[in-house]
Amino acid sequence: MIAIGCDHGGFALKQEIISYLQQNGYEYQDFGTYDVESCDYPAYGEKVARAVASGACEKGLLFCGTGVGISLAANRVKGIRAVVCSEPYSAEMSRRHNNANVLCLGGRVVGPGLAEQIVDVWLHTEFEGGRHERRVSLLDSIAP
Repeated sequence: MIAIGCDHGGFALKQEIISYLQQNGYEYQDFGTYDVESCDYPAYGEKVARAVASGACEKGLLFCGTGVGISLAANRVKGIRAVVCSEPYSAEMSRRHNNANVLCLGGRVVGPGLAEQIVDVWLHTEFEGGRHERRVSLLDSIAP
């Protein structure tokens, strides 16, 4: 299960990615927002992050205007490794080397086609483990 959420700045891109998830058979839970009315991104970043941290959802996708604000909110939750990506290579490496569990995208930064590519790469890339396992453990040991 994939947790998904956004603020008003990421709403349109979230809708595009929901279509991608549906077309590709992914199960997801939408934590809002559900329209373009101005709202506060920390609330939605936290909801998705808590769903991932608790194990209720395996991974999370978050959207705001740049991806930055909502990633900051998500990273406040212990056990979350949220990344902002604007191209597929960083998305791949965030999974391969950092075991990122939340991907954040900017609705005002990347278009729907590129966003689908980024999400596709991120969802299909596995964590390598090995030497990276120690580093991820060190990240997780830092208190938020």
